[in-house]
Amino acid sequence: MSFEIGLHFEAVGKAFLETKGFKIIESNYYTRYGEIDIIASRDGVLHFIEVKYSKTDPYRKFSRAKMTRVTKSALLYLQEKDLDTSFCIDALAIHDKEINLYENLSFGGWWH
Repeated sequence: MSFEIGLHFEAVGKAFLETKGFKIIESNYYTRYGEIDIIASRDGVLHFIEVKYSKTDPYRKFSRAKMTRVTKSALLYLQEKDLDTSFCIDALAIHDKEINLYENLSFGGWWH
């Protein structure tokens, strides 16, 4: 996916999340492990959100390796910002006009 297309769907994702009560904290946060697309908060929980778009099946684009990189990046973010808060890893899957948010993923999640 091109950089411009990625930015477009991240903007779509942010707008969707705001309608669901999320406050966007940061986007495109880079670490040595990779990028976190969106960092947002809701109800006292920090959400590290990976945005995936596909014309066919965005659900298959969130691999075990990606989950590991996002988790390491999230832990580094918490350490760098000196935060001690509840957090979770989420995926926002965009397919055509359908948007699905999968919250609080784990290594045994739907995506492997």
